[in-house]
Amino acid sequence: MNYYFKFKSELEKRHLWEVSIYLFFGGLTTLINIIIYFIFREWIKTNYIIANIIANIIAILFAFITNKVWVFHSKSENVKELIIEFSKFVLYRLLSFGLDMIFMMICIDIIQTGDLFAKLFTQVLVVIANYIFSKLFIFKPKGKEV
Repeated sequence: MNYYFKFKSELEKRHLWEVSIYLFFGGLTTLINIIIYFIFREWIKTNYIIANIIANIIAILFAFITNKVWVFHSKSENVKELIIEFSKFVLYRLLSFGLDMIFMMICIDIIQTGDLFAKLFTQVLVVIANYIFSKLFIFKPKGKEV
C-alpha cells in the first residue's frame, strides 16, 4: 500500500492524478462495456446495435459511481442535486453513445471492419469525450459553473 501512496503523491505533484485515475476507471468501464457487448453479441446472439445499447447502459451506471466517488470526489448535498448530476451524466453519456453508435455503424456497415475493431476504436473516442464532458459539465466543483 505504501507504493500506492508514493505513486499517487508523485502524480498529484505533477497534476496527473485525476487524469490517471479517470483513465484507470475509464479502462474498467471500457472493459465492462466490451465484455457485456460480446456476451450479448456472441453468446446470446443479439444484433450488434442491441448488444451495444445494453453494454452502454451497464457501463454508464458503473461509470457514474466511479466518476462521482473516486475520480471527481463529487458530493451531493441532497437528492435533488444527485438527480441533477445523474441526469447531466446520462445526457452527456447519451451524446458519447451517439458517437459510439455512429462510428460503430461506419466501421461495420460502411468500412466493413470487424465489430471487435470497431468497438475498440470507438471506445478510445468515447473515453476522451467522456472525460471532457465530466470535467467541464458534470462534476465541476461547486461555484464553477460553465
